Amino acid sequence: MAMVKIKTFMTPIKIFATVRELNALDAQVADFLNAEKATDVFSVSDAATAGEHGETIGLIRTVCYRV
Repeated sequence: MAMVKIKTFMTPIKIFATVRELNALDAQVADFLNAEKATDVFSVSDAATAGEHGETIGLIRTVCYRV
């Protein structure tokens, strides 16, 4: 029987390094899904985290997948 699972990933965001950080997060998620032998991905959701003054300081990515 297949099981639906949810996993959350997080990365900090630094000024002028965003593209590199997003690529690294994409690779981390892809590696995780391959290791889990995910057969389907139902959703991927990103949410920004904010600092004390409202600036974006991180990104939380949640993935819903089937193994």
